[in-house]
Amino acid sequence: MKKTAITCFIGMGLALGGCGEGDGSGDASTGADGVPTSADGTTGADGNEDNSTTNSTTNSTTPGDGDGDTGDGDGDPGDGDGDPTTTGENNPKWDLGTVPDSAFNCGQGGGNGSDPDFSFLWAANSTQGTISKIDTKTVTEVGRYIVRPDSNGSPSRTSVSLSGHVAVANRSGGVTKIYAREDYCEDTNGMPGIQTSNSNQFLAWGQEECVAWHTPMNYQSQRPVAWGAGTFNEGSCVWDDEELWTSGTNNNGTIDVYVLDGEDGSTKEMVAIPTGGNGLTASFYGIYGGAVDGNGDFWGSQLGSSGRLVRVNRDDMSYDIWDTPNNGSWYGMTVDSEGYVWLCSSTVARFDPADETFQTASVGGYTGCMADAAEDGLLWMSTGGQGVVGVNRDTLMVEKMWNAGGSYGVSIDFEGYVWTVAYGTTASKIDPETGQFWTYNGLVGAYTYSDMTGYALSNVGTPSG
Repeated sequence: MKKTAITCFIGMGLALGGCGEGDGSGDASTGADGVPTSADGTTGADGNEDNSTTNSTTNSTTPGDGDGDTGDGDGDPGDGDGDPTTTGENNPKWDLGTVPDSAFNCGQGGGNGSDPDFSFLWAANSTQGTISKIDTKTVTEVGRYIVRPDSNGSPSRTSVSLSGHVAVANRSGGVTKIYAREDYCEDTNGMPGIQTSNSNQFLAWGQEECVAWHTPMNYQSQRPVAWGAGTFNEGSCVWDDEELWTSGTNNNGTIDVYVLDGEDGSTKEMVAIPTGGNGLTASFYGIYGGAVDGNGDFWGSQLGSSGRLVRVNRDDMSYDIWDTPNNGSWYGMTVDSEGYVWLCSSTVARFDPADETFQTASVGGYTGCMADAAEDGLLWMSTGGQGVVGVNRDTLMVEKMWNAGGSYGVSIDFEGYVWTVAYGTTASKIDPETGQFWTYNGLVGAYTYSDMTGYALSNVGTPSG
């Protein structure tokens, strides 16, 4: 399987300077709080009085046994009896491709002349009603934001656009967009300058000026959120017309799927998909996971072994529904660089939209997953709340197993490191070649397993055939 990686963003924020390869050489960098960190595991005291931003390093080559952390009450998948034992050769973290032609007219690759040297992971602090902005290079928190006026939305899934900005869905209804860069934020609270969080301390709603918009929605369950790519403007070097997908249900016979305007959060289009019969499964949670493919179409998965897979076609908002294999209690999902759709639990399922077939294998996974777009890149999956397992996307065989400081959601950053967000307080950055990992321990009731870095969106593609 030949993977094509877009390893250098030409949008606002997710490119790495010079599009260089993250080689894990251990060159030290300094976090926003002045903490030097390095890939060889050297960390310094963070100096925070509440000690909530702690970096630690562990070298690990064996998977955790997986007690099976409980999730958010949605119904956890099976924990997968028997740890996977098949291992393979180390594969490179990153396979650099060429910079798209349009990037040569865009300076260093940052939209509007902004510094492209940053990459963030956005983790939802569900019980606190906030999301955290974590610098993936330094493993430090550099911002925290309330995402609903009453702070009671129970945020979960986050999605990062090609412009670098984040959107988050609240389980109890409502979607919020937050700017990743202060130069996009607007002075709206009556105080001079821009007031915004730059640490693990959040500002009050209305005082924080990097909240771009909040769209209230009255749903009992609103899980998925996923950005579409938009259109790259070579003249201004920014992404125009970015759109955001989300879905909600009140268990009333339909599941609503929306396309929101990325600029202001207004509804552009909506389709109500019936439940029951040949429609989606009628469950309280509706669509559970979501992602956008290279055609701009939305893919949504349902929780459990009896749920279905749905595609909403962007051109006309028509939809297609498939039964899912019944040998997995599906939880996480993602779309890879070849356009294949993956469903993840203790079993993994690969769906080929070209011939509408599934391939499955028992791999000892658990919840979240994301695919590395590098040559021979693996599908990385959470394992039992402890670490990650790397699955060959051709053979569906397990090639890697690494520990972490807990795991539930899985993501990949723009240097090729694998990230996990635990169900609790920690986020971990894992070297996929060595298993060495670094943790940040300041999250609050964390729960995120969507495209929380923007990596998946940057690499989605469509299969041939």
